[in-house]
Amino acid sequence: MAHRKKSPIKKPHATGSLIIVGGREDKEKERRILKVIVVRNGNGHMVIATVASAMASDLWKEYKSVFTHMGVKHISHLHVDQAEDARDPDVIKIMDKAKTVFFTGGDQLKITTKIGGTPIFQRMLEIYESGGIIAGTSAGASMMGETMLVGSEATESHKVGNWMMAPGLGLVKNMIIDQHFAQRGRIGRLLGAVALNPGVLGIGIDEDTAIIVEDGMFKVVGTNAVYVVDGTAVTYTNISEAAAEKTMSMHNVKIHILSCEEVFDLQTRTASVGGREDQPVGFLHR
Repeated sequence: MAHRKKSPIKKPHATGSLIIVGGREDKEKERRILKVIVVRNGNGHMVIATVASAMASDLWKEYKSVFTHMGVKHISHLHVDQAEDARDPDVIKIMDKAKTVFFTGGDQLKITTKIGGTPIFQRMLEIYESGGIIAGTSAGASMMGETMLVGSEATESHKVGNWMMAPGLGLVKNMIIDQHFAQRGRIGRLLGAVALNPGVLGIGIDEDTAIIVEDGMFKVVGTNAVYVVDGTAVTYTNISEAAAEKTMSMHNVKIHILSCEEVFDLQTRTASVGGREDQPVGFLHR
């Protein structure tokens, strides 16, 4: 009997944290979300990954300045122009001893196509599994799920064919994440994504808002809201039969809206009032 060749990429089995930011986080005033990252990073090495951006140098300078001002002493820049760069030992070495990897915004497809399945991705998983932090804003948020929304900013997002999906990096399971959510009117496309796969939770994150995912739960931090679309009780949708220009129909879908410090249990799919931002996500259930 022939033996199957084992994949060199491990499946995530994490003990760390994901900090998933809806974009346009405050970098000048209270900086609540960035403070969470800095506090959790402690004295650790932080890597700023500009893989998604066409303005990598500018974003690197901006975030380096912000995090340095906030007290982070060890910061490195990770940028991957081509997929082959993610296999370069000198590039991989940038991740040595990293406690936190922070992905900036841009185009999420650039992240998945440049580092998916590479030694850089393997190193990310090792950091995550050993208790480290993987954070991302905007495009850096969307790539966290197994599937991600991509495509146009159509104003008629409730139409069946006005959005597309692509594979993400799968750092979090059974979840599809959308960002700049209320600000860009993305409720229609998130509902559509859940209609296509009712077992997957749809998570919409507003600007200057984040979720901290750990211990099978997430907690909300920031000034706006997080929306959870649960399609497990859906009784009808026309999304598999309707033409692309047809208005989408979906019955009996459940939507939760969470604000700062509230907690969502990913196993039971229930929301609860949380606690202070400096408390662990699962403290209520320990």
